[in-house]
Amino acid sequence: MDLVIGVDIGTGSSKGILAACDGKVLSTALSPHRMSLPRPGWAEMDAERDWWDGVCAITRELVEAAPPGSRIAGVCVSGIGPCLLLCDEQVRPLRPAILYGVDARATAEIQELAERFGPEAIAQKCGSALSSQAVGPKLAWARRHEPDVWARTRRWYSSNSYIVAKLTGEYIADHHTASQCDPLYLTREFAWNTEWADELLDHVPLPQLAWPSEVVGHVRQEASEATALPVGTPVLAGTVDAYAEAHSVGVRHPGDLMVMYGSTMFFVEVIDSFCHHPALWTTAGVQTGSLALAAGTSTAGSLISWLQSVTGGPDFDVLTREAESVPAGADGLLALPYLAGERTPIFDYDARGVFAGLTMNHTRGHLFRAAYEGIAFGVRDVLEAFGEAEAPVRRIVAIGGGVKSPVWTQAVSDITGQPQAITEQTAGASYGDALLAAVGVGLVTPETDWSHVVCKVIPREERRERYDRLHETWRELYRSSKSAVHQLAGEGNDHRRRSSDATV
Repeated sequence: MDLVIGVDIGTGSSKGILAACDGKVLSTALSPHRMSLPRPGWAEMDAERDWWDGVCAITRELVEAAPPGSRIAGVCVSGIGPCLLLCDEQVRPLRPAILYGVDARATAEIQELAERFGPEAIAQKCGSALSSQAVGPKLAWARRHEPDVWARTRRWYSSNSYIVAKLTGEYIADHHTASQCDPLYLTREFAWNTEWADELLDHVPLPQLAWPSEVVGHVRQEASEATALPVGTPVLAGTVDAYAEAHSVGVRHPGDLMVMYGSTMFFVEVIDSFCHHPALWTTAGVQTGSLALAAGTSTAGSLISWLQSVTGGPDFDVLTREAESVPAGADGLLALPYLAGERTPIFDYDARGVFAGLTMNHTRGHLFRAAYEGIAFGVRDVLEAFGEAEAPVRRIVAIGGGVKSPVWTQAVSDITGQPQAITEQTAGASYGDALLAAVGVGLVTPETDWSHVVCKVIPREERRERYDRLHETWRELYRSSKSAVHQLAGEGNDHRRRSSDATV
């Protein structure tokens, strides 16, 4: 029996799946880790410890769980991204990996590169305005602030391409991840933007491009000893986790949109032609020659986890019941969920969380209801941006750990007015990776879809008028508090910076 392995490197853990060619999950494995926040605006991970060691632990467990006589036909890895990991020629990390849009250290470089190449030229060539999500400014930051590291750099990777290199020795980047390395990639042409890349990278070469389901190498002896994967096992290029997750739930056709409920919220819509919107990212897709629009918030499930922690860590089921007992609108309590700044659609990295309207009558349940609704108001703004981009959403599929919260998913449908489909298999990106592996090694056709919709979340029309009114108030709350919040953010950043400098 031929089996495939999919592994996803997430923000808080790596997860793996052993699957048969019909999509049946035979075994799962998990390896926890955590990101580091060494300075205000920085988010990093130890690639060797958190990425490679975690993948090794997962694959050993999954290989051991394979039935006797079965064969591991292929392995595919996705991961958080786009990230920036600088390595030497032996694939040894020279510093911790700089993470995706949650790391906002390169603000000066974003502005400088925008001025150097021109915002309109960047948008037309690359599909997105430069932001903390882009890799190019982070490369410029490393070159400026860590010249000794840069001088020794010979390769640069994201999370999935680093694992490919460790497994096979190949230096590749998948097209989707490359398309988030603005301004290094030409999204219309599906090719590197060599003119700008040569200027930014200097002596560091560009990796070879491949589509996520392409076989890019085979497991080497040294990697086999670490992972238990048989020598010669085909390795697929893989991609960014959210896109593998979208693939896992059948988001394949123009107008299909994945809404991922996780520590952050992420949105991927398949589109049929190149378009650009300043609040969205236009990228290469997962399937060969495809395009996508994407968006991502900075805080979602992490806000709920934070609330759970500061209110004494009560059981999730208890919190759900308390939030469900609170009426829509949380009795006049509104929340701006920006505990880590915000990406789409406002791109305000000094935004901060706000609870407005608190009274002595509000309870813990009100706080959680308001937090879920605040996240959902942000989702509405993102969906409106998709509409403005002339890429109308025809079908929404919800996925991620947050779909287990009926309060959260119902708030999103009620506030946006959009129904959401939920699939039977919610394993996410690692399940999409397994499918990509099965496609890439020829076990199934490229059109194969393992997802099955089991239920739909339907908007409650009786809440629409109230939520329309509160949405306007929520927007005004951000606008009216922005100046004061930015001042407070500056105070906090200065204090944390002084504290971190004192410990160096």
